[in-house]
Amino acid sequence: MKKIASILLLLTALTTVAFAQMVEPIHFSAQLKTSSTDEAEIIFTAKIDKGWHLYSTELGEDGPISASFHINKMDGAQTVGKLMPRGKEVSQFDNMFGMKLRFFEGTGSFVQKIKFTKANYDIDCYLEYGACNDEMCLPPSQIALVKKGQAPVVASTEKKDADKTKDKEKQEPAVTMEQPVSATDSTPSTPSAEIIEKTMTDEGQMQKLWKPVIEEMKAYDESTTDTSLFYIFLAGLVGGFLALFTPCVWPIIPMTVSFFLKRNKERKKAIREAVSYGVSIIVIYVLLGMLVTLLFGASALNALSTNAVFNIFFCLLLVVFAASFFGAFELTLPSSWSNKIDQKSESTSGILSIFLMAFTLALVSFSCTGPIIGFLLVAVSTQGNLLAPTIGMLGFAIALAIPFTLFALFPSLLKSAPKSGGWMNTVKVVLGFIELAFALKFLSVADLAYGWHILDREVFISLWIVIFGLLAIYLFGWLKFPHDEPEHRTNVPQFFLGMISMAFSIYMLPGLWGAPLKAISAFAPPMNTQDFNLQETVVEAKYTDYDEGMAAAARQGKPVMVDFTGFGCVNCRKMEAAVWTDPKVAQILNNDYVLISLFVDDKTPLKQPIEVTENGTTRTLRTVGDKWSYLQRTKVGANTQPYYVLLDNEGMPLNCGRSYDEDIQQYIEFLQKGLDNFKK
Repeated sequence: MKKIASILLLLTALTTVAFAQMVEPIHFSAQLKTSSTDEAEIIFTAKIDKGWHLYSTELGEDGPISASFHINKMDGAQTVGKLMPRGKEVSQFDNMFGMKLRFFEGTGSFVQKIKFTKANYDIDCYLEYGACNDEMCLPPSQIALVKKGQAPVVASTEKKDADKTKDKEKQEPAVTMEQPVSATDSTPSTPSAEIIEKTMTDEGQMQKLWKPVIEEMKAYDESTTDTSLFYIFLAGLVGGFLALFTPCVWPIIPMTVSFFLKRNKERKKAIREAVSYGVSIIVIYVLLGMLVTLLFGASALNALSTNAVFNIFFCLLLVVFAASFFGAFELTLPSSWSNKIDQKSESTSGILSIFLMAFTLALVSFSCTGPIIGFLLVAVSTQGNLLAPTIGMLGFAIALAIPFTLFALFPSLLKSAPKSGGWMNTVKVVLGFIELAFALKFLSVADLAYGWHILDREVFISLWIVIFGLLAIYLFGWLKFPHDEPEHRTNVPQFFLGMISMAFSIYMLPGLWGAPLKAISAFAPPMNTQDFNLQETVVEAKYTDYDEGMAAAARQGKPVMVDFTGFGCVNCRKMEAAVWTDPKVAQILNNDYVLISLFVDDKTPLKQPIEVTENGTTRTLRTVGDKWSYLQRTKVGANTQPYYVLLDNEGMPLNCGRSYDEDIQQYIEFLQKGLDNFKK
């Protein structure tokens, strides 16, 4: 059944393989801004990469990581009020957390006011913050400010004693640093006595478990190039071939080729002009793809993928395109444009004349190619890849140019080419149904962003069942549209396509009761939006401590999946809801692996702080989350969540790492490959 879905959804099979890496999307600077009074401001200013957002202050315990101010030492000064956000905040309802969140995009800053109480001050403080994009989140991160100096204004003597008491209370850290244990990059496996006490019996085993395995994981990474552009090119190619079989393009092919052959007595020159005509078509459509990129830019294209307003616009645009293909109206450009270009081509000669003829074709065929081009550009633009529109149009143009060149080289093929007829309108109507189905995908993104709950999973699936059911009815000849011939009858190819469409509708029916429907999992809303779900598959980690989980796995003789996650990680919850609920995935995780979930934002204080050296910088790990975040960075070379790592009982990798990707079949293959390597 998955093959059936692949045939119907080929236009948007733009699959990408994502691997986590060390990222630094938030660029902070910190400063102490003094004034002529005894008050000053500690200002943390952030520059935020496109596609990322930095969370604001006081979002609540059930929300993501809030920005917060912490003091290691503050001598000669005291805080005044709370940490305050400054700049243009975005306030938006988040469906996963069920609450309104506030965050910054582009730039933002946080300000903590202080008051000097002594002539000299010694300040050591830091800002803790969280940030996410649409695929991953950072662990709790810090930006520090350490300042010593002379205060511009000294507080009155009467207040000094009281202020000292307050300072003493303020400078007590959440975790006392007693006898910190130093660790280096080469030995992150022995950070503290606390870890050793509750895990393996020998220090050598600990070193194995915490040993970096970044290079070993790279050896499992079989992807050497970005395959997404290939799929975008393929989608454009398929779109171009579909455009060929529309009433606006197919009849023009024999007329154009015959024109070149008749106006040139020499066949070589005719072939040369026909090839030039095909190249001109490619140039025109590639320029269109480049124009889209120049208008929006790489960062804007990336933002389109989750922007609610744009997704609603895309949804309406595809509905309009579908209505046009159904025969409600025709999308045409002003006839004066094509007339002027046609006249200009007749008055010129050489390559320019041929190029203008190709441009005339683009204008005349717009009523059929426009919706396909629009659909293609919408689909590839939301991939966020700078080259996507250009590559998509290259594929489209090559498919469109092939028959003109082919028939010029082999004129005899024109006699065997299918004649124009009602079948071409059938192609348009089928494309209309497909565009209508994918309009719902874009509406679903907006629905999830605003938390409307009008297009939950079972509603989405119901509409797709109706759409592809009606497509089957049309292909069987029981439904007609305005441009269909009165004696419209089903032929053999239509009959088989109708069977496929009807089978696809029946395949989706169990999804109304919670079946995973792997074939459309990348398009349907996540499983957690399903109101009525008979599936009771539950996956829950038995261990939230790395060393304890590894010890248990060694006793059971099972491999380990380490789930680097976070309480405030939105995409972690999406993966758990959409992928871990799949029966096959759940069976493998529950029975074949020991699952260890490490929460990088866990604020539980460590019994003993851990001092580590990382990239030449010494830092102190104070919380459980700090420790797991450090483990993720040093052992597997990643700092985003969710991130999944498969390990054997010695802490060595069984596969490359995997991050956010709701493709269930690929996730199963990822787990199965780990099992196979463990057995070896």
